[in-house]
Amino acid sequence: MTLYDETNINIIKDDLRYLKLLSTKYPTISSASAEIINLQAILNLPKGTEHFISDIHGEYESFTHMLKNASGVIKRKLDDIFGTSLMEKDKASLATLIYYPEEKLELLKEEDIDLNEWYKVTLYRLIQVCKSVSSKYTRSKVRKALPSDFAYIIEELLNEQADRINKQEYYTGIINTIIDIGCANSFIIALSKVIQRLAVDRLHIVGDIYDRGPGAEIIMDALMDHHSIDIQWGNHDILWMGAASGSKACIANVLRICLRYANLTTVEDGYGINLLPLASFAMETYTDDPCNSFIPKTLDKVLNDNDKALFAKMHKAISIIQFKLEGQKILRHPEFHMDYMLLLDKIDFEKGTVVVNGKEYKLNDTNFPTIDPSDPFKLTQQEEAVINKLRNSFINSERLQKHIRFLYSKGSLYLVYNSNLLFHGCIPLADDGSFKTLEIEGKNFSGKSLLDVFERYAREAYFYKNDLAVKNYAMDIMWYLWCGPYSPLFGKERITTFERYFIDEKETHKENRNTYYKLRDEEELSNKIFAEFNLDPENSHIINGHIPVKTKDGESPIKANGKLLVIDGGFCRAYQPETGIAGYTLIYNSYGFLLSSHEPFESTKKAIEEEKDILSSTVILEHAATRKRVEDTDIGAEIKNQINDLKKLLVAYRKGLIDERDGG
Repeated sequence: MTLYDETNINIIKDDLRYLKLLSTKYPTISSASAEIINLQAILNLPKGTEHFISDIHGEYESFTHMLKNASGVIKRKLDDIFGTSLMEKDKASLATLIYYPEEKLELLKEEDIDLNEWYKVTLYRLIQVCKSVSSKYTRSKVRKALPSDFAYIIEELLNEQADRINKQEYYTGIINTIIDIGCANSFIIALSKVIQRLAVDRLHIVGDIYDRGPGAEIIMDALMDHHSIDIQWGNHDILWMGAASGSKACIANVLRICLRYANLTTVEDGYGINLLPLASFAMETYTDDPCNSFIPKTLDKVLNDNDKALFAKMHKAISIIQFKLEGQKILRHPEFHMDYMLLLDKIDFEKGTVVVNGKEYKLNDTNFPTIDPSDPFKLTQQEEAVINKLRNSFINSERLQKHIRFLYSKGSLYLVYNSNLLFHGCIPLADDGSFKTLEIEGKNFSGKSLLDVFERYAREAYFYKNDLAVKNYAMDIMWYLWCGPYSPLFGKERITTFERYFIDEKETHKENRNTYYKLRDEEELSNKIFAEFNLDPENSHIINGHIPVKTKDGESPIKANGKLLVIDGGFCRAYQPETGIAGYTLIYNSYGFLLSSHEPFESTKKAIEEEKDILSSTVILEHAATRKRVEDTDIGAEIKNQINDLKKLLVAYRKGLIDERDGG
């Protein structure tokens, strides 16, 4: 901006009220000038590293390790720094120390080594790594990441320069003193955590934190401690969000899935949900019923026969309650077009059959003691009492509500970030490949506007208090987002839960995917989606998860000539036999994109004791000849706006439109 251009002077006069407010923070020409210089320097720093993870599904051990090793970023950093000067086993040992400093230092007590010498060598190595990962950031940002107890000392060591001979003894003295006064362990832990924090500038969780695995609540605690994060809601997340909002249908689905995988740890221990009412009801109602279709999938978990029988009965009891609640919802909302799920009224109780899509099938289970053929979707008094007690437990769980509020504060249905479009499932398409139009409360929505209106309802479901009818409708939309035919999170034409439990013929189990999944290999679709979200097709990518990539069958996570990247490769153990790997993650650094595929993670114990990292294969998707700078990012655009405002403030000072103030 030319400082004395008359047109700009008029613009400055129009902005004078805002500039006066800005002048309270920068009261002099010197202070405003200094900030412009600082911000301009930040624009020239390398772009921060972004880390993308999807479909965690409660697998907290592998997720925690992935968070600590930043999908191989730290290991690659060690290779860059030490090259062949360190043996592979020494680099593996240093990496494990960075990931698990407390645990590794505890094991060190059992080793017969010269501890002081080990401390000295290790501290020098950690300082080198810390220097490298902090080099992308301003001193101010690094300072904020440092633990208060050691901030000054770490900052001094990070700014050591090899050619400053006069200070060599000063730095050596710091290291020796740290060891001599018994602070080496605390200092190593502090350095390791700083390295972990600075290795990744931004974490993106592209949906499905919840269900199947045993530790979603542990994952949520870790995410709440992360310094920079966003979350794109997955269908399983939205289900828990609906349950925490008070939706009985969502609650029934949550518990059915937990019982299906014999995973009550999160529900009972993590969130303190009382399942005794459901257990008592199930034992009383299905006493002599073996509930064969409802025996849980235990994977590597061992259940005794009594627990297995109890879980199966509880599983069946909550499933029947779910089918009734869903039936009531579908009858209440014909605009959802989900009549295909109304099957309780299609049962012939005498013949033991059910009609699906006009065809009669034999049921593999005909014991329905709580279903009234004359009113099949009505809950019994006992079922009503059970679901009401469960609802009270969900809405009164302090830890669950804290986690769900965090999902709302850091989450959304989609995110545009640094020219990339992140969403969990799909953009719903009609059969002809056009954006599917849905009518909601008398208005039509499609593409971006459909996702926007769904997100508004998702927020109303949890936060709206003034009108119960508005809240209930929003909660019904939350359930639709879980399993509706044009939900961007579900991404299938129909859900066949009843059929999978009660009908053996697999033809009834089929859940056809939305047209999006048929067309996402084509670059044309990605370009159309970019246009819908006002993104440049030449510089943008779609990043999503939801449907596991069947790597063992030769499927690639790279679609549409590299414009669409799928990073669900089977984090969840239940999917790994189908996918052949244990997930994809994505790194976007200043040079481009790196896609990593991961082998199954054995255990945290083995990672620490045997220094076993997750085995990963990394593919460089894009490598820029010129590094991206902060100025090329969304944060860069914000900084440029700040610089422009500060330049206006300088003109206002120099033209006498605003008076400089005394710095005090």
